[in-house]
Amino acid sequence: MDQTLTLHWQERRLGRTLLRTYRDTVDLYDVFPNEKQPRMGPKEDPELQRQIEANEGIFEPLLLEPHPEDRNKFRIIDGDRRWTNSKILVEVQKKDQYKHLPAEITDRTLTDEERLRVWIYIHRQRREWDTKEKEMVAYSLVNMVGRASAANILGITVRELDKLVDIYDLSEKLTNLAEPGASITWAREIKNLNRKILTPTVLDTIIRKINEQEITNSKDLRKLRQILKDPVGKESFLSAEGGIEKALKTVAPAPSKKAHGLLGDIEQLSESLQRYPWTTLAAMKGDQQVIRKLEETERLIKELKKALSK
Repeated sequence: MDQTLTLHWQERRLGRTLLRTYRDTVDLYDVFPNEKQPRMGPKEDPELQRQIEANEGIFEPLLLEPHPEDRNKFRIIDGDRRWTNSKILVEVQKKDQYKHLPAEITDRTLTDEERLRVWIYIHRQRREWDTKEKEMVAYSLVNMVGRASAANILGITVRELDKLVDIYDLSEKLTNLAEPGASITWAREIKNLNRKILTPTVLDTIIRKINEQEITNSKDLRKLRQILKDPVGKESFLSAEGGIEKALKTVAPAPSKKAHGLLGDIEQLSESLQRYPWTTLAAMKGDQQVIRKLEETERLIKELKKALSK
């Protein structure tokens, strides 16, 4: 009997693409990954393997198309990670019960653009899209189809696309994070800084300090908006020993926050001394005139403290 008579076809609209599909169960080894998969990086995921076991199989069916070179085989449109981790359970952990996979199968092999549009439409509905996938997919699409087509498929402007690609490029330079998967978050914070203050030298310094784990919280990068606008604060941050908190102390505070009278003068003196970069202080080392003036000021402060303590 012709197999098509037993199939229950359904129409499924995914964005602009209308698919005609049917549900079935397929053998793990009749399925092949898509070489033009927009998602990059490792697909092995122990947590996903645990979820598959807890659910006694994959929860969401694979979306497959007839393989273009063998009509008895299938190629993955969406579900590469589910397939990969099911394969690990079968081959590494010898759990053959995960060899049979639920699938939704299209009636034809899609074009490259249709396949990309469908995959992106599906993934835009998921939480991972905004947290880490958007920039990675933009970067992949540009390499696959060029900037104009990539922007069209993503439904954004070329300018917006370029920004996503820049963020992904930057994230690849952040190589020593405690959580490697957070590199996109770090890169977004850096790119949110004003272009006028994010000079090549500043950018190189930020990358180095992140990779050397001198900066360990991505939200601390927001403080650079204030630091880099201040010449002394900027010099402190760019120095070899300058961290964000240290540089922040050298930034001149807003005048409206200063106390009045003697207290204000003391605060101003303290702040002025703290604002001197270490390079300037190092150059003054051994300067007898500076040392004498410090001694005079020290005596004055001690006498003032003694008078006010009575």
